[in-house]
Amino acid sequence: HTSVWPRTLPAFVLGQTLVCVCISYIVLGSAARLRERSMSYGAAGAGLGSLDEKQRTVPNSIAVLDLVAPIAIFAVTMWLLSFNLHYSSPPVPWIMVFLLALVPVAFLALAFKARSVGAHTSGWVYAGVMTLLALLAGVVLGDMNYWFNSQPFYDIQTMNAYWAVDPSTSHGKQLMDAGRVYFKDTARVDVTKSMGFKNLDTYCVAPIVSAPNATVIDFWAVGLNCCSSGATFTCGDVENPIVHAGLRAMRDEQRPFFRLAVNQAGAEYNISAPHPLFFYWMGNPSVEVVGYRDQANGLFVHACMGVSVINVFTTAIFLTATAQLAPKKRRGV
Repeated sequence: HTSVWPRTLPAFVLGQTLVCVCISYIVLGSAARLRERSMSYGAAGAGLGSLDEKQRTVPNSIAVLDLVAPIAIFAVTMWLLSFNLHYSSPPVPWIMVFLLALVPVAFLALAFKARSVGAHTSGWVYAGVMTLLALLAGVVLGDMNYWFNSQPFYDIQTMNAYWAVDPSTSHGKQLMDAGRVYFKDTARVDVTKSMGFKNLDTYCVAPIVSAPNATVIDFWAVGLNCCSSGATFTCGDVENPIVHAGLRAMRDEQRPFFRLAVNQAGAEYNISAPHPLFFYWMGNPSVEVVGYRDQANGLFVHACMGVSVINVFTTAIFLTATAQLAPKKRRGV
């Protein structure tokens, strides 16, 4: 099992870091311009500078909130959308995510209220912006983690496993609920009758047979971008002669293209496939299924760690910069 997300996660973390740093500097740059404007009014500016000092200095309690809240929002959001709750009760996690969206709204409302009474604002604004970004990141990564890893795991777990299946005597309609199939030792993938259908990716199929010259075949080994012209089919463990098992291909968006490839193979080799079932050819489907679960758990842990590092880094920049922008008399100079 190979997911695109472990490869794209570093790019996501880097991009999120750059976005957060840019937002931090924009907020702080705006505060600096306001301070310069207030200090240009002489004696009256002194009063405005005092007000600006109150608005810019981040209290310790809000600083802790800035550090913890985005991480917590991200972790909860990604967990809600990544795992079993999303599978068993799909509307529930989305309702809870909607409720979590009220958190950044509340922070920004508190910033507006604080500004109206001349109290601290920048920490509330920062908390609102960062929790909103964390929520959006949790939605994107959580939903994709579910789509690529958790959903296939739960789908296969709810389906049956079959042993000693003979593709020459069994039919697809008899095994429509199959998730893992262990074929007889005489079963093999007939790579001489493989076919590929090109639609951005190449959807490759080859019949699983146990008898020569079969004309009705419902079991097909499949893969992406692992075949070419000239009856070349290298998908999965097809080159391993002791492999006789398959894991059901569950992606709804891929199935029509595999079916088109089967239709092409049928026309080319005079094969009928009334109820085709598609399998990834492999030695131990059960281990592969566990791999989906481990991939989902691993991505969740690594994403939480990455977002934690990002938030600690950007919060440190924010707090350091706000301290540097504070009036000198506040720092005892």
